[in-house]
Amino acid sequence: MVTDLQVPVSKVASVNPATGEVLREFNCVTEAEVRAAVARARAAQPAWSELGVRRRVSILRNFQSLLHEKKSEVARLITREAGKPYVEALLTEVLVVLDAARFCIDNAYRFLREEAVPHGNLAMKTKAGRVLREPYGVIGIISPWNYPFSIPATEGLAALVTGNTVVLKPSEFTSLAALQLATLLHEAGVPDEVFQVVIGDGGAGAALGNANIDKLVFTGSVATGKRIAQGAAARLLPVVLELGGKDPMLVLDDADIDVASSGAVWGAFVNAGQACLSVERCYVHRSLYEPFLEACVRKSKQLRVGNGMAAGTDIGPMIHERQLRNVEAHVEDATNHGARLLAGGTRLRDLGPNFFAPTVLADVTHKMRIMREETFGPLLPIMAFDNDDEAVRLANDSEYGLAASVWTRDRSRGEALARRIQAGTVMVNDAVSCFGISEAPHGGVKASGAGRTHGRFGLDEMVRLKYVDSDRLPSVKKVWWYGYGEGFARQMEAFLDLQFARGLGRRLQGALRSAGVYVRKGRV
Repeated sequence: MVTDLQVPVSKVASVNPATGEVLREFNCVTEAEVRAAVARARAAQPAWSELGVRRRVSILRNFQSLLHEKKSEVARLITREAGKPYVEALLTEVLVVLDAARFCIDNAYRFLREEAVPHGNLAMKTKAGRVLREPYGVIGIISPWNYPFSIPATEGLAALVTGNTVVLKPSEFTSLAALQLATLLHEAGVPDEVFQVVIGDGGAGAALGNANIDKLVFTGSVATGKRIAQGAAARLLPVVLELGGKDPMLVLDDADIDVASSGAVWGAFVNAGQACLSVERCYVHRSLYEPFLEACVRKSKQLRVGNGMAAGTDIGPMIHERQLRNVEAHVEDATNHGARLLAGGTRLRDLGPNFFAPTVLADVTHKMRIMREETFGPLLPIMAFDNDDEAVRLANDSEYGLAASVWTRDRSRGEALARRIQAGTVMVNDAVSCFGISEAPHGGVKASGAGRTHGRFGLDEMVRLKYVDSDRLPSVKKVWWYGYGEGFARQMEAFLDLQFARGLGRRLQGALRSAGVYVRKGRV
């Protein structure tokens, strides 16, 4: 991801990356305006929480209905602002959010219900305990441009349904998608102060991170994530960090070449490769290597690159010039170090300034940047391996650990290898689509971040746990209160033996009798 905290500017613009058309200009919020938005969110949070989960679920149901009704309008906006094909906007953005709403609607009440805590400690049997899940308060969200609707929406819905208020700072490249999300939520019944959008560049993100929020959810680059974590640590601000990936794809010797090559091409080029879950490293068993390369090259050359609004477009433009330069640098570095360029590798200037041909590279190594750094572009680098152990070693030879995939006809074998791969998610015979499974936790290990979004664990990130304990015998003094002495110490020794010795036996029963405690027919 590439959402970075930079030197503030006065204006930002939403630009169609396919045409260069300026869709809208915005004044950047000031630090004072960010603090004011957080203050409004804090003032509104108690009433939103007290509204109750049933009412909040009802509002989310309204939102789901509105989004479904306006799905085409929303998808077209996403395509114009982010560049992805219209069908991808429907599938990877609108569908994901509709299903995330469904998950919250179906599970929020049960999740937030008080949970009884049974006590195994005999000394505590007179107590009744329960766990309460309470909202943090104000959740700050800093979201990226590559999935400008689905990422802030899935995180925002989880925050809202659990009783939090939200202040969202979207990428400066995709402000319109965030504003569309806010409009739908407000029309559904979410008060304006409960879900707010602050628009600006990295300076606005820094201001939000420094404001009086109770938790921050950030999706962006590793470098920025580290700065956020350092600042959050100083004030003990809890954070969720999703910092991108370098996802490996392992094609085993028994894989179906046609299926796996199609999966590789889609996984590498979906959203023009601008997805943290994309296939960024492809490892293929040597026995399948050449036919796999041939299939990937043939399928890549058949893809139609163009404006995402055009019917039949497979790959849209990249978001801006900086991303194209990064892709070009990775291709140049790889070819300079011996990689074979089999397809693509160039800009498609006749289509516009931000288009890049889907690119297949063979014979890559881990000495190349393309296998170490997140590319975030339409590149498919492919490398051969000789056995499963080598494949796992190569997959784990990365600072990232977001997701991975294993391709094999033997599901058991694939799942066994999945357990050995260091990643937050491993898919067997598919890639990327795990983000669309609302029940599945999303997040990584190592430099890919900390914490989870989506599913039960995403809801967990939005609440504080509180344990409430009530004594069933309020008029009885507790035996462990003051009154220590030699006799009490012997009683405690015997009580520990009673609970934790493997068998009472004569010795234990003697110890109990000496302490004045008698055991008869299993009763004390």
